[in-house]
Amino acid sequence: MNKPIYMDHAATTPLDPRVLEKMTPYLTDVYGNANSQHAFGRAADRGVDEARDTIASLIGAKPSEIYFT
Repeated sequence: MNKPIYMDHAATTPLDPRVLEKMTPYLTDVYGNANSQHAFGRAADRGVDEARDTIASLIGAKPSEIYFT
């Protein structure tokens, strides 16, 4: 049996296990609003900055050019 090809990425995308591994702490322990000034928020903001740096590096951009909406 052939593996099916998923073609509806505009609606939702299967989660890469590496993404799940990186996201799990922010879904279970560090769940603060990244724009808040309390400790949870600052920790979440560091996670957003790390993700921004990683994405920028992967696509040859500057971190300041990466926006999350």
